[in-house]
Amino acid sequence: MRPTTLAEWLDYQQNIHALGVDLGLDRVRAVWQRMGAPAIAQRVITVGGTNGKGSTVAFLEAMLAAAGQRVGCYTSPHLLHYNERVRIADTDADDEMLIDSFERIDRARGDITLTYFEFGTLAALDQFARAELDTAVLEVGLGGRLDAVNLIDADAVIITTVDLDHVEWLGPDRDSIGREKAGIARRDRPAIVGETDPPRGLLEALAKEGAYLERAGQDFHGEREGPRWRWHHRDGSVLHLPAPELAAPVQYANASAAIAALHALKVVDPFELERIAALGLHFARVPARLQSLGGDPALIVDVGHNPQAARALADWLDAQPGGRVHAVYGALSDKDVGGVMAALGSRVAHWHLAGLEQDTPRGLTAGVLAGVLHQVLPRAHFDTHADVRQALVAARAVARRGERILAFGSFFVAAAVLNEAGT
Repeated sequence: MRPTTLAEWLDYQQNIHALGVDLGLDRVRAVWQRMGAPAIAQRVITVGGTNGKGSTVAFLEAMLAAAGQRVGCYTSPHLLHYNERVRIADTDADDEMLIDSFERIDRARGDITLTYFEFGTLAALDQFARAELDTAVLEVGLGGRLDAVNLIDADAVIITTVDLDHVEWLGPDRDSIGREKAGIARRDRPAIVGETDPPRGLLEALAKEGAYLERAGQDFHGEREGPRWRWHHRDGSVLHLPAPELAAPVQYANASAAIAALHALKVVDPFELERIAALGLHFARVPARLQSLGGDPALIVDVGHNPQAARALADWLDAQPGGRVHAVYGALSDKDVGGVMAALGSRVAHWHLAGLEQDTPRGLTAGVLAGVLHQVLPRAHFDTHADVRQALVAARAVARRGERILAFGSFFVAAAVLNEAGT
């Protein structure tokens, strides 16, 4: 029976391809060409990297909107609703829009099978092609070179960071992973590298692609000055800016890379860039990136799920001294759980370990998490729970006023906490 509702379409997409992840562009490119391969916007910015992609997209979206542009953003995964993945002019796509695109894709594909992610990517591109966009901002799902998003030749790319994640698909070290992420760049077009110590593999691959490299710490940088900061470019440009509303010290790097992309593309009048950037820094929002849900003890939720993200969480905790930290933590089987735990170390007073096996076949049980924690932090205090909701209830029961509950480790953790909090 043909799907009719959004939920039915998403279930259908989960079952028509043998593999959940099947990197490569041949199948998805063939379907896109059958759909006419229309232009999706006047310009395209693609954002890749290990961490910081979602925040960087949010900065770009807010800055471009402040410049009066009509912007479309494609991100993944979603937190609460699939519709979050496709945003046009600050509004999530509705069910009917997505179903219309899915029907067009299904007619065009014939006997070509597509993964869930490929179906969603084509739907986003189809929506954007019909929306008369000034700029489309695309977030890479996994890697870069063979990711479905790389169908589109971007006018500029941002590679936020490179660290160990998805090693079974991208390679065992930062050099290998960097080479995969460099594949989104195009010859003679800007490639913004957002970290100051990128792996050699990334830089070599960008040079081989012939991209126009703009590198944090060399071509542009941010300089903190009390509650404000300055953005500098090697051409002499200086912007005086407010602090980002998004929490965490790492957001300065994400914002700096977003500004560098707009500067390189000359999307905004240079005399207006400071004002536009300041508005974007103020209005950019993205859920579950050190999102405070209030209360006392305070509840903070974050999607950080790898060691690099955990180090950013540690930096934020160090910059925000307060009461004891209770961690509600769950993880997937392909993540470096020990590296995450080690990065936070003694900053966490008590771990409330949540099983995710009910949410996804890739979810780890609380018992497995406990075994890793005992190896990495043998003196750590912890308890185990069947799911995130039970872990959160336990954390709230023991956390005192002035203390903090940090829920993190996976989009599944963040979604469960946000649902429980009624956001």
